[in-house]
Parts: sequence; C-alpha cells; structure tokens
Amino acid sequence: MPGNILVVEDDEEISLLLEFLLSREGYQVSLAKDGHVAQHFIEHSDPPDLVLLDVMLPYVSGAHLLEQMRTMPTWAKTKIIMLTAKSGEKGVADALSLGADDFIAKPFKPLELVARVKHQLKFKRQQ
Repeated sequence: MPGNILVVEDDEEISLLLEFLLSREGYQVSLAKDGHVAQHFIEHSDPPDLVLLDVMLPYVSGAHLLEQMRTMPTWAKTKIIMLTAKSGEKGVADALSLGADDFIAKPFKPLELVARVKHQLKFKRQQ
C-alpha cells in the first residue's frame, strides 16, 4: 500500500524526477525546495511515511533537519533516506549516525531508489 513521501531537494530537475518516479508508483509526494520550506513542513505538518532528504540544502542543512526530525516525538520513527552527491564513507557514516535509515548517492539509479523506498516502507509497516 503506497504512502506519503516528502522530498527535500533543492535541484528542481532531481526533485521533479523523484516526484514523477514516486507518483508513478502510487505515492503521494510533497516537495520542499530548500531547508526553510522543509523546516516549516516539519514544524507544521503531520509526518509523512518517508522523507527523501538531500544533505546539502540552502538555508538549513539536511543534517540539521534530520536531527530536528529525530528529536520530535511525532517524527522520530519516520523513515528517512538521505540523498547526496557526497558518497564517501564518512558521508554515509555521518548520515547513518545522525539517524538516517538509508543513504543513496547521486546520481542515483531510478529503479534502485524506488526499491529502497519500497523496502523502507515495508519495514515500517512491519514494526
């Protein structure tokens, strides 16, 4: 059963691609184009089932947003997949240590990204 996904991505082309890929799979997709928009969504909206979160964002970093979500009781169990062009081992370790559930390097493979989203949402329903 599809769910709701928040995509936090400042690159408009990537954002629209993610919206297309996920909508095609039946997910309801909300877009946030920068850290401020995402922060407002986090503070004033019900949590989605999953967040695709870019690490490098204007105004508020993805790492800061991740920490914020993990400290809010209503968002604490939301599945979060980090997206970044920084695919080095330290970047992956940092994202996971802050509480990310998964990590996908850009450029990503569309089928793999959708499979990882489905896996996280399946895992969430089993908890």
